[in-house]
Amino acid sequence: MRPPFRRSVAAHQVAIEALLGTALRSPGSEPVPLDDALGRNLASDLVAPRALPPWDNSQMDGYAVNASDLGTGPLRVVAPIAAGQGATALARGTAAPIMTGAPMPQGANTVIPIEAAAPDSFPTSAELAEGSTVVLPDSSSEGNYVRARGSDIAEGTVVLGAGTRLGPTALGVAAGLGLAELNVTARPRVLLLSTGDELVAPGGTLGPGQIHDANTTLLHTALAAAGCEVTTAGVLDDSPEQFTSSLRAALKASDRDYHLVLSSGGISKGAFDVVKAVLAGHGVEFGSVAIQPGGPQGSGILSLSGCDPVPFIALPGNPVSAYVSFEMFLRPVLAAALGLPERARATATLAADLDSVPGKLQVRRGSYANGTVTPVGGASSHLLAALAASNAFILVDEHTTTLPAGSRVEILIIGDGS
Repeated sequence: MRPPFRRSVAAHQVAIEALLGTALRSPGSEPVPLDDALGRNLASDLVAPRALPPWDNSQMDGYAVNASDLGTGPLRVVAPIAAGQGATALARGTAAPIMTGAPMPQGANTVIPIEAAAPDSFPTSAELAEGSTVVLPDSSSEGNYVRARGSDIAEGTVVLGAGTRLGPTALGVAAGLGLAELNVTARPRVLLLSTGDELVAPGGTLGPGQIHDANTTLLHTALAAAGCEVTTAGVLDDSPEQFTSSLRAALKASDRDYHLVLSSGGISKGAFDVVKAVLAGHGVEFGSVAIQPGGPQGSGILSLSGCDPVPFIALPGNPVSAYVSFEMFLRPVLAAALGLPERARATATLAADLDSVPGKLQVRRGSYANGTVTPVGGASSHLLAALAASNAFILVDEHTTTLPAGSRVEILIIGDGS
């Protein structure tokens, strides 16, 4: 068993990247329907299977004509062409009423907007039957008000590159090309668990000394928002034997391997810190990082008999500590591997005095707007309401112990936590 590590924040960030980088960057690929592809990353280039538009079509409501027939006098009006219909070839000396998006008939090469025609309205069916004519301008360039085949996307071209994060516009392009599904990078599979006999699932009845488990929901949603496929094992027992048995069962319950196991709780110096007590002998190292909250940390390759080795990250149990740890150590690796937007950093004016402990990066919660950040709540790691009211982390370096109002501070903008 190795001695506890003592790391700087930067050193622990490097350690987590080294632990997860390779596994998260090669999770494989899978086809998914368009409706399920939002926020996913393309696994390979999207090559257009057809041109878009697939045929020449009208950009305006007007008359489809051959430009060389203009200036020869009134043209006989033939059957109209509506969007969604095929078009018969256009005879010379005639003009076909055409609607926006309708296919251009063979023999026509330009469109005259209805506003430029005399009369400036389409004939009725009865008028067509009697033999309507229309007077059009004397000239028009070929291709005028015509959307040419492939003018948006040529068949065979790369429309979206591999790694593209799929948003509404990208999915709209795929739909326009007629694709019902896309090949996307598979989500990293994470097994999430909490520990603590004092924890009860939300909705459950609390016994003496018990509290509801916030960490599973907090971390599950954070992982899902970062693009992970999450399986929850729930709250595992604080008994070493039952914890080990439950963990082994959870690892073997899936027909697919996990890329990561993430736990919260059970890694401090208490007498009942089961995660550290059990896993320190199975490839996971534990120690402290110079950060507050979130000092106790654990990481390594878990080697549990009967199970395949898997990266394991152990976070502290207090909810704010767990979430700060996720944002500072795990989400940056997920962002780099999965193409997520990185959390923005900025410099802001501090709205109130702030004290910090020496020797640690203190991460305080804050409300940021218009260049100013206001501390929310105190430094304690149990203040869930303050975390929920925050959209930024105030980062106070290990050398600073006092910051008066008006100081310039570095912040990490976490928005709504997504």
